[in-house]
Amino acid sequence: MHFGYARVSAKDQHLDTQLAQLQAAGVDLVFQEKISGATTQRPVLTELLATLRA
Repeated sequence: MHFGYARVSAKDQHLDTQLAQLQAAGVDLVFQEKISGATTQRPVLTELLATLRA
C-alpha cells in the first residue's frame, strides 16, 4: 500500500493539484491537511507517521 500526504497553508487554497498528482502516482491512501506552515504541530502528519510505524 502506498501512502501520501497533501497540505496547503491557507483555508482558501485547494488540494486538488496535489491530490491529482498523488492519484496519478498510484497512492492508495492520502492524508490531507489545511494548516499553516508556520505551525510545528501537524496532527494529520503525525497520524500518517503513526500509521507508517504500525
